[in-house]
Amino acid sequence: MIPYDKRSGKIWYNGDLVNWTDVKIHVLSHGLHYASCVFEGERVYDRAIFKLEEHTSRFFYSAKRMGFEIPYTEHAINAASKEIILTQNIVNGYVRPVAWRGSEMMAISAQQTKIHVAIATWEWGSYFDPKLKIEGIKLNISNWRRPAPNTIPWDTKASGLYMICTLSKHEAEKQGYTDSLMLDFEGNVAEATGANIFFKDKNGELHTPIPDSFLNGITRQTVIEIAKSKNIKVHERKINPIELSSFVGCFLTGTAAEITPVSSIAEYNFKVCNVIIDLNESYQSLVRKKRAA
Repeated sequence: MIPYDKRSGKIWYNGDLVNWTDVKIHVLSHGLHYASCVFEGERVYDRAIFKLEEHTSRFFYSAKRMGFEIPYTEHAINAASKEIILTQNIVNGYVRPVAWRGSEMMAISAQQTKIHVAIATWEWGSYFDPKLKIEGIKLNISNWRRPAPNTIPWDTKASGLYMICTLSKHEAEKQGYTDSLMLDFEGNVAEATGANIFFKDKNGELHTPIPDSFLNGITRQTVIEIAKSKNIKVHERKINPIELSSFVGCFLTGTAAEITPVSSIAEYNFKVCNVIIDLNESYQSLVRKKRAA
């Protein structure tokens, strides 16, 4: 795989299209040292970004919650996102908008820092091995927990919130798993390291944790809408880990993960059942509908 700093083409950077390898930030940027940085992850299907406006709105919300203002309008960021996928000729790929505090100040306080914005895109296939997306991935249970909602801006897509996700995923991979299930601050089921989680019970109904200390994913919301359109009952509730043995199916949802079945979590096993397959087919059909450029 080509390292991301060695790729070719352009990146939208502070309002201009800049050569990929010429985009630089200073080593003393506040965003690097103090995690004053927010981002989005978006999928391109058939040359169009799925739910672009919703992602951009969350991007701006995250910045506001982190105490800074993105120096462009949402309309401008939407236009720039479309421009960069055309410039890079992306058919099916990924888009990464990111905003961060610059290097004008180096301390906890950063009131006078400049806000930088970049949008990069590249061709990208499945987040997980395609074979695993058919057979289901295996998760361990992380020792790290999602922090209490009064300790972090939990409803943002901010870089600092992913530190324990990286630690959890690395530990899972060392143990031979694909990903890790994270519990919340109360010990209930929360999410995987970068995706929301759903369970199917013996009656064909779905259960998913209430997103009160982790991100309410755009894909999560979309899948709930699809399930309800099929008259599948969805229960958003607290889920205790001891309940895992009562579920027959499990899957993850996320922009990167899309809909990915789970075959096991620690000692608990699940089937890749027809409900999950059907939801995935409906999701793939939805995201590949032709949309206006």
